[in-house]
Order: sequence, then C-alpha cells, then structure tokens
Amino acid sequence: MKKAKKGTVLKVLRYTGRHNALVALSLLLSLVCVACNLYIPVLAGRAIDSIKGAGNIDADSLIRNIIMILAAAGISALVQWIVSTLNNSVSFRVVRDVRNAAIEKISTLPLSYIDSHPAGDIVSRVISDADNFAEGLLMGFSQFFTGIMTICGTLVFMIRISPRITPVVALLTPLSLFVASFIAKNTHAMFAAQSQARGRQTSHIGETVESHNVIAAYNARERAVREFDEINEDYAKYSLKAIFFSSLTNPCTRFVNNMIYAGVALVGAFSAVSGAITIGSLTAFLNYSGQYAKPFNEISGVITELQNSLACAERLFELIEAEPVEPDGENAVSRSSLGDEITLENVEFSYDKEKELIKNLNLRVSPGEQIAIVGPTGCGKTTIINLLMRFYDVDSGSISIDSVDIRDIARKSLREGYGMVLQETWIKTASVAENIALGKPDATREEIVAAAKSAYAHNFITKLPQGYDTVISDDVSGLSQGQKQLLCIARVMLSLPPALILDEATSSIDTRTEINIRKAFAGMIKGRTSFIVAHRLSTIKNSDKILVMKDGRVIEQGSHEELMNKHGFYETLYNSRIQG
Repeated sequence: MKKAKKGTVLKVLRYTGRHNALVALSLLLSLVCVACNLYIPVLAGRAIDSIKGAGNIDADSLIRNIIMILAAAGISALVQWIVSTLNNSVSFRVVRDVRNAAIEKISTLPLSYIDSHPAGDIVSRVISDADNFAEGLLMGFSQFFTGIMTICGTLVFMIRISPRITPVVALLTPLSLFVASFIAKNTHAMFAAQSQARGRQTSHIGETVESHNVIAAYNARERAVREFDEINEDYAKYSLKAIFFSSLTNPCTRFVNNMIYAGVALVGAFSAVSGAITIGSLTAFLNYSGQYAKPFNEISGVITELQNSLACAERLFELIEAEPVEPDGENAVSRSSLGDEITLENVEFSYDKEKELIKNLNLRVSPGEQIAIVGPTGCGKTTIINLLMRFYDVDSGSISIDSVDIRDIARKSLREGYGMVLQETWIKTASVAENIALGKPDATREEIVAAAKSAYAHNFITKLPQGYDTVISDDVSGLSQGQKQLLCIARVMLSLPPALILDEATSSIDTRTEINIRKAFAGMIKGRTSFIVAHRLSTIKNSDKILVMKDGRVIEQGSHEELMNKHGFYETLYNSRIQG
C-alpha cells in the first residue's frame, strides 16, 4: 500500500512538473504573502508597546504601525487572490492532462478490457474520480506550500523574540501531525472502497436508465431499486466510515495545539510579569505560536483530503496504465496492396481461457464470395467477425489475406477494408449527414443523399425538422431502432469497401423495407467478399457458401441446396426457423 501511494504521488508530480513556471510563480507569491502575514504581528507588537501607559502614548509610532499593518494586510489579500488563481489553474490543468491521457488510453485499449469493465465504472473514473482528485490537489497547492513557509517563518520570528519558549512550541506542536498521520493511515483504504462503490453506483444508474423500457416490461423495477439500494448502502457505509475517521483529524490536532498555546500563554505571562519580555513582544509571540500551529492543522486536513484524492488518482492511473492494444509492427503492410482471398487455418479462440469456444476452424473464402454464418446462439458466429476485424487476436492458428497474416497488416488499413452493419446500432451526437459520412468525412451532400436513398432512409430523413442537418444522438433522437439501422446501412452504402460484414443487419427493419434493403444489398454485395450472420435463414439461401456452426466448430458447410440434401443439422435448423 505504501509503495502504491508513493508511486501515485510521483505520477502526480510528473504531471504537475509540466507546469513548473506557474508552480514557481505561485511559490514566490506565497512567500510574499507569508512574509506580509508574519510582519503584521511585529507591527502589532510595536503598536502595543507604543502605548506605555495612561497619557503616555507615542502617537506617531502608533499611527505609523497601524498604517503599515493595513498595507501589509492589503498586500497579503491581493497576493493571496493571485496565488489562489494560479493554484486553481495548475490543479485544473493537471486534471485536464490526466483526463486527456485517460481518454487517449481508452481509444487504444483492447476490446477485451472494455468488455471486462462496466462502462459506468470507466465513466466514473474519468469524471467523478478526476473531480475528487482535482479537489485534493487544489487543497494541497493552496495550503501545503504556504503552510511549510509559514512554519519556517514563524520559527525565525519566535526565536528572535524568545529563544527559551520557542523550543517548547517547536517540539510539541508537531505532535498534531503524528495524530493526523495515524488517522490518515486508517482512512486511505476506506476512501479507496468509497471510490469503487461510487463506480458501481454510476454503472448501475447508467444501466437502469438505458434499459428503462426493458425493466418496465419485465416488472423488474422493484428489483432494480433493491439492487441500487444495496449498492447505495455500501457507498454510504464506506463514505460514513471515511468521513468519520477523517473528521477526527481537525478536532484532535486543534486540541493538541490549544493545550500547547495555553501553556505558552501561561509561561509567557510569568515572563512578562518578571520583565523578561514586553507585553507587545508576548502578544507577537502568542500570535506567532498560533500561526505556527495553524499550518499543522491545515496540513493535517490536507493529508486527510489527500487520502481520498490519492484513492481516486490510483483508479485513474490504473486506467491510464492499462495494457494498450499491441501496436502494429514496423513492417505492417497495407490491405490495399492485397487481394480478397481470406483464409482461416486451425483457428482457436476463447474469451475465457478456461472455456473453449472456437476450435480448429478452417475456411477459405475466394474473392467476391458470399459467406453466410448460421447456428444457435453462443456458437461463435459474431466471434468470427471479431477475429476477422482483429478486435481480438486468435489464440492459435492464423487468419490471412492472400497468405499474409492479418497480424502483419496495419489495423487501420485492415478495418478500412470492411464495411460493417451490426445488429446493435450506434449513432453519434451529430447531424444526420455527419452520421452517414462517418466512414467518409469528405463525402459531398449529393453522395450522402444517394447513399441514404440506396438504404431507403431518404424518405424519413426528409421528414425530420432540419432534414439531413437534424442533430441526433444514440440516446435522444426520436428515431426508431429500425431507422437508426437504416442510417448505419447508409454509412456502408456511402463508402462501399471491398469486403462487407452484415451481422443481423436487418433485424430491426420491417418486412417491407427489408425486401428493398435486400435488393440494395444484392447490388452492394455483387463482386465483394461478404460475411453475413443471420437468424432468418431465408435471407441467406442464395449465399455461395453457408457455414453451420455449433459449439465453436463448423460442422457443415456448403450451399443451401447441398446442406438441405445432407439432411443434417442445417436442415433441422432451417425447418425449425421457417416453422417458427
């Protein structure tokens, strides 16, 4: 745990080091602010000593010191405002850099990481944890450095006033830090648990909102609320424990410091009565002892707050340092220089290495061939698509294009060679035209409209408030699932890459529109290698080759007629679907 915390602090300092100029200016101005604050007790002591007794007042000295006190306080306030602004700037720039690093890392993470971590937890790290990290960092900048300077400055002034009393204050006051340190050790784990619970809470809320209609349809609202209550209870439990222990810090340290202050005041009073120190000097010394103790209270508060900040930072850096997808090799080739013959040889793959999925898969696809993949749910149909696109790499065996292993092909080039229409649609928060042109940003409006017409999406698009310029999103768009899928089909119609992947591409489209889409697909597929995953077996009867999968293996392959004549699993599957 100590090594982890130390490592996190060093990482934070590396990000802070990018803004050394602002940090240096903040430290310099903090020194000016501390100097002004430390000079005020000296002036106050002189002002008090200028009042020697009834009718015996050095008016010039009194007025002069009062004016200087006001000037020092004014300068201190102005400089403090500038320092606060600089500290805010540094803190939020650091958090901006960390957030940028997190977002950049997300774009390079393998699909396996995204699949194994709830989306809400990742969002919580980038947003909530980053905000909490910023608050702790800001408090550190605002109080830590100023506190250190104040401690050093007050020591100098106290020694000048009373070398005898100063060691008592200097040696006893740091006891408050030991109290704070003891409490801090017990709060870090609780703040870490709090952050994890917050991630689960965010994830659950996101899932509940996104699946509201499904929850309502299955009368699962009470269960969803009950599950949230359990997560919320955990969050409350960890939060209350963390807050309870952290809230002990300030009262405990103040108690120690107040006891020391009372003792110094008592000793100082006897010294003043004996004439060893003037009333003004005693007043200044007590003021300095208070200023000396105050940073210890503030630093102890910072230490407590930093436990939460470091716990959040650890989760952020865990994301930032996650293993990225393996980069393309230096000699990675471009798919554009290859043909379209695709070969899968002895391919084996599983998401969970303890559970087999794809086993000894062999397939050769000639250029322009239409390959349909059918089989029961969970047999590995979509997994083959993931492997072709290199969202996952095979565990053993190889997938090659024109005898070149796809692991030796640049990912960008490989994926540009495929046009995908999936069962699950994704709409970007942008205009309809921008969504269609996602794969071809430089497309003209005429090309976009032509693609929409080919996908039979033009009619409903023209009925939208601003037509092709209407801004839509995946969550709030007013579009049906079928309309969203038509837009996804239009994307492929626009770019028309050399190979196509259609994974239940018409699953959300009505039968009449599907007939038109099939006609459009027929023209689009012609001359292009295509892989079609379908549950409606009637839609793939004309495929050149049908792969029948079961338990991760291709158990049958051939044309529709060949497979029906075998009277095997495909015939049973086909008849059950047709009758269903």
